[in-house]
Amino acid sequence: MNALDLARWQFAITTVYHFLFVPITIGLGFLVAGLQTAWYRKNNLKYLRATKFFGKLFLINFAIGVVTGIVQEFQFGMNWSTYSRFVGDIFGAPLAMEGLLAFFLESTFLGLWIFGWDRLPKKLHLATIWMAATGTLLSAYFILAANSFMQHPVGYIMNATKNRAELENIFTVLFQKTAVVTFLHTIPSAFFAAGAFMAGISAYLILKKKDVEMSRPTLKIGLVTVIISFLLIGVTGDVIGKVMTTQQPMKMAAAEALYDTTDSAPFSLFTVGTLDGSRSVFQVDVPSVLSFLATGDFKATVKGVNDLQAEYVKKYGPGNYTPNIPLAYWSFRLMIGFGAIAFFFALFALWRTRKGGELPQGKWFLRSMIAMPLIPLAAISFGWIFTETARQPWAVFGLIKTEDGVSAVVSAGSILFTMIVFTLLYGILAVIEVGLTLKVIKNGPAPELDYENPKLGGSSDKPLVMSY
Repeated sequence: MNALDLARWQFAITTVYHFLFVPITIGLGFLVAGLQTAWYRKNNLKYLRATKFFGKLFLINFAIGVVTGIVQEFQFGMNWSTYSRFVGDIFGAPLAMEGLLAFFLESTFLGLWIFGWDRLPKKLHLATIWMAATGTLLSAYFILAANSFMQHPVGYIMNATKNRAELENIFTVLFQKTAVVTFLHTIPSAFFAAGAFMAGISAYLILKKKDVEMSRPTLKIGLVTVIISFLLIGVTGDVIGKVMTTQQPMKMAAAEALYDTTDSAPFSLFTVGTLDGSRSVFQVDVPSVLSFLATGDFKATVKGVNDLQAEYVKKYGPGNYTPNIPLAYWSFRLMIGFGAIAFFFALFALWRTRKGGELPQGKWFLRSMIAMPLIPLAAISFGWIFTETARQPWAVFGLIKTEDGVSAVVSAGSILFTMIVFTLLYGILAVIEVGLTLKVIKNGPAPELDYENPKLGGSSDKPLVMSY
């Protein structure tokens, strides 16, 4: 493989790996804040135990997410320097805001939350976790705004002398429709993952009879979060589909393996295509549904891959503007499929526990609940794979191709070396992450005796020490 292929593989691997921790961190931060709020208002120790228990898991994910996220921005200067030079004036602005504003906000208040249990007043300490959780939202928004520029470039002017795009209006970049709807879709996805994370662990504790008093309410919170967030994902996903059809019609056509422009276009349930992905051989369709999903009109025309390819050749010059259709088609369906599995399983578990009911005792259910946190992460990962690969061959749609953004002076050997190093490093981090998480879960919440006289809001003369 050449430098371009290796650079793309490295960025894909590190990005998908990093985003395993991001949604859990965002959603779990707010769930932990909610648990601490319940303890503050009701003074029931089960909510304090839940706050401390899931707080540990939140901190583990946050720490690993920070470490793996640092690599992402370094790659723009290392492997994608041509891309960075061309759009760095615009793309770098939201990323700088994320680092200088959002990250420092969340890390500062998270530090106060970690070290302030025995020093800060109870109400002020509660505020710190809410501020830290809010910081994760801001961080997500700035990063998604940068990514949305890659999907739909706005707020820039071309400098013909320097042959680069330059920022004209930061507010246009930050608040364009693509950024807003993507944020509104991504945040429910984060709660979807975090809710499944909390529900799966709570069910395990209940089945192992560890602090059932605490685990039953957290199980219900997790399951309800999964159900509500999935419905929100569906609504916002419908909006994104219509925006995507307008801005990137090739992506929608690839998602449905729609090769020819069609009126009342059908939604494909299953497609078998040629090995090169150039045409379909067999399809199972639902009539007119794609037209409705893409435009809101069952009779509307949806452009196909072949017509869009010819249109882009006229607009952008000779080249192949068709993404990898089998990858786009199946990643789109795996995203929906894994999400639906988690949703229906959450409905089943919530129904079984209604009115004090018990969870099934079979091994199949325990194994299913252990896998529960992983299912939304699979859905989210396939969603991002679809979002990024179905934009190809563009790094920034209509402005710069991916093949033109790779660093000209970085050799394939150098990229291969760093990819091997990152893979080994991420493997070590995975062992640490899984090991710490399993240890916390196996130990379970601390005994209630440890919380009988919680010393919060104590003397300011006490040394500031870590509570975990």
